[in-house]
Amino acid sequence: MGESFHEQLRVDSRFLKSDQRLDTELVDKLILQLNRIYPQILTDKEASRFRDLDVPTCIRLAELLSHLQDKGEEACREFYRALHLHVEDVYFSLPTRLRLRESGEPVCPIPSPTDRYVMNDHSPFFFLSCFSLAVGAALLYYYGESKQELGSSSTLGLAAMGLSRKVRDVLI
Repeated sequence: MGESFHEQLRVDSRFLKSDQRLDTELVDKLILQLNRIYPQILTDKEASRFRDLDVPTCIRLAELLSHLQDKGEEACREFYRALHLHVEDVYFSLPTRLRLRESGEPVCPIPSPTDRYVMNDHSPFFFLSCFSLAVGAALLYYYGESKQELGSSSTLGLAAMGLSRKVRDVLI
């Protein structure tokens, strides 16, 4: 999948403009998907312009495709995601998809936003140890301030009980 989504949309736009399966209802679904889920790609004003029923569907679709190409790579990717979601048969009959299928390259699905970001691979014990360290520091800080106001710092002495002699001397 060496081509960018922007380049793929440029290649597929002629097919999309001529495909009869993209009727008014499906074009409206695509526009609403882009507007509701990704308002930074298609604002309310732009969406209402592309949903104007006085304009023929083929012209609205052509304007939408050129607008998305002007918006950039992310807008083109989200258009393909919406197309795959709402009109799967058209998505898989696109020229770029057919070319990928015929070339034998594995057709990679469009990654979802959760797939793009991988959480750390530490174990739960790492999380628990970091969390308990933070809680311990917070408790030490909280009770350390209240005891200093009363004139005694016995909390620091109790916290240092299980530590080595050098650390105890520093804390006390």
